[in-house]
Amino acid sequence: MSKRIVGAIAALAFAFSGAAAAQSISIATGGTGGVYYPLGGGLANILSKTVPGMQATAEVTGGSVDNLKLIASGKPYVAFTMADAGQDALRGEDKFKGAKVPLKTLMILYPNRMHVVTIEGTGINSMADLKGKRVSTGSPGSATEVMGFRVIEAAGLDKDKDMKRERLGVAESVNAIKDRKIDAFFWVGGLPTAAVTDLANTPGVKLKMIDHAEVVAAMNKKYGQLYVEDTIPKATYRGMDVDNRQATVWNILVSHENMSDQTAYNIVKTIFDKRDDLIAVHKEAMNFKLDSQKAAASPIPFHPGAVKYFAERGVKIN
Repeated sequence: MSKRIVGAIAALAFAFSGAAAAQSISIATGGTGGVYYPLGGGLANILSKTVPGMQATAEVTGGSVDNLKLIASGKPYVAFTMADAGQDALRGEDKFKGAKVPLKTLMILYPNRMHVVTIEGTGINSMADLKGKRVSTGSPGSATEVMGFRVIEAAGLDKDKDMKRERLGVAESVNAIKDRKIDAFFWVGGLPTAAVTDLANTPGVKLKMIDHAEVVAAMNKKYGQLYVEDTIPKATYRGMDVDNRQATVWNILVSHENMSDQTAYNIVKTIFDKRDDLIAVHKEAMNFKLDSQKAAASPIPFHPGAVKYFAERGVKIN
């Protein structure tokens, strides 16, 4: 065997060992108007500062579906995703048909709340009122689109026939509704979402959030126990007169199953050790809790490196 081949094999072995002299990791987040992006940037910063030899960077993406496809590429990615999109990827269903992604859960993050957003003057007061309207269902490659389609279906509407559908991210949706180019939009994210706050604080605009918690049972019947009936408190966004009854799904942090146990351990340990730093970036990090780390909260098996860390903290993943 030539020295060149031996050297190449050694380099590959090192790259996949997780041993870590100059280890680069990309964190797949979402659009700039959501919560994944600032949290991902904060995570990249603390990993780079805290884990010896690790250099982490956050990337703007289309969201969960794009993130899961980036993991499938085999490159060293950690990704934010919603549990439902992750389940599709693991099973090779829906947007991942015929292309299963070998995933592991690193940790359960925070609840992701579906926002069905409109403003006063559109005539939209219920899901049924979306019929015939101009509606954004989220950017291509986002889990907003995945879950939005499921909410629409469970509400008895046809996403293609019953509305004029746009495919915009949350920041673009907010701009479009301000300009009266759309009547409503779907967005699934943490509280508060910066772009929705921006809309709520816009002079001359009164925010309206459309209740849809009643569709959760039908969604779970078809897709499994992924969703829960939940509430966005009226104090979350200016202009809300009452609490918004809506559907929620968990956000999870995932990696390729080939990530080394030590790297997975280091990432999860750093998140909990530096949780206060992440809370300073976005308050949804307050929901990063040890007692949320349960196998039932994610349809994707936990990574052994994460399981080791949680066991050390007295949490048994079962």
